[in-house]
Amino acid sequence: MPVSVKNPYAPYPVRIEDIRVETEDRSLKTFKLVFVNPGDAEKFAYQSGQFAEISVAGQGEIPIGIASSPTEKGFIQFTIFKTGRVTSHLHQMEIGDVMGVRGPLGNSYPWNVLKGKNILIIGGGFAFTTLRSSIKMMLDPAHRSDFGNIDVVYGARTPGMLLYKDELMEWEKRDDIRMHITVDKADDPGWAYHVGFVPAITREVAPAASEDTVTIICGPPVMIKFTLPVLEELGYSHDHILMSLENRMKCGIGMCGRCNIGKELVCKDGTVFTLSQLTATPMEY
Repeated sequence: MPVSVKNPYAPYPVRIEDIRVETEDRSLKTFKLVFVNPGDAEKFAYQSGQFAEISVAGQGEIPIGIASSPTEKGFIQFTIFKTGRVTSHLHQMEIGDVMGVRGPLGNSYPWNVLKGKNILIIGGGFAFTTLRSSIKMMLDPAHRSDFGNIDVVYGARTPGMLLYKDELMEWEKRDDIRMHITVDKADDPGWAYHVGFVPAITREVAPAASEDTVTIICGPPVMIKFTLPVLEELGYSHDHILMSLENRMKCGIGMCGRCNIGKELVCKDGTVFTLSQLTATPMEY
């Protein structure tokens, strides 16, 4: 009998189990999803750093980084910014509604290579989603001993625009991770953390560059543009800087060709690249 092959365009049906408003302007919501067919959960085996396509019948689909960690069982999680037709429809959906998830897609951060390394995570705005997945995975008791020091620089425009506030505070209380939270403008009189743009705070708090330290950076293009020179000033080599280009995603499976950078297809050859790999491509990212 012929082997059954799943249609790569066919999503898994998932049901909304919980919705959490993340930011004060309500532009970002986190959706906790469970698979309608329990067996699909095993098929959707992912690693931190991967993304998926979320679809709504009659509306379309969008690529979104996976915010949950593979160590969190029984659900998958996505934090969605209300910005267009599909995302606006998603923000109107309710607990119990059904949508589709296609994936997992792209590569992940190279966790086998990162074992034994110190990790510096730099994130900004709502691009912190896959970084949240990575932090949760590394802090899991089954994995924490696989990594050395963990430093996190995370920034948002204001305190009210920070994601995952409860978890940020929990992580800050731990002694096995160093959190450096910053905002561009502290409009809260009780704000007790950094004030300043991510590149400037990175210059102040980043651990010394070494062969044992790797940086994972994900954020808005302007943040990345001004943070990369800081890392270079601090002595971080290009092959120790990991970047994710999931914002270039289209079909996610290399068929449409619209995510190419030179000969590289971001969805097939990435979405995670070292800066060394990217500097060998046309400067389109």
